[in-house]
Amino acid sequence: MDITNAEWRKSSRSSEQGDACVEVALASGLVGVRDSKDPSGPKLILNPSDFRNLANVLKNL
Repeated sequence: MDITNAEWRKSSRSSEQGDACVEVALASGLVGVRDSKDPSGPKLILNPSDFRNLANVLKNL
């Protein structure tokens, strides 16, 4: 998946201080997740269903 031109946005659940920020992007029908402090670093690429499942699991931690 080419996410070079994806528009990343900071998660609404990220810390206000900016120390725990996650960004997400939609591209080619998939969801990308990355650390906002390391935008050129590794990215997690999920289909929308798996992203929803991951988000639900994390909400319940």
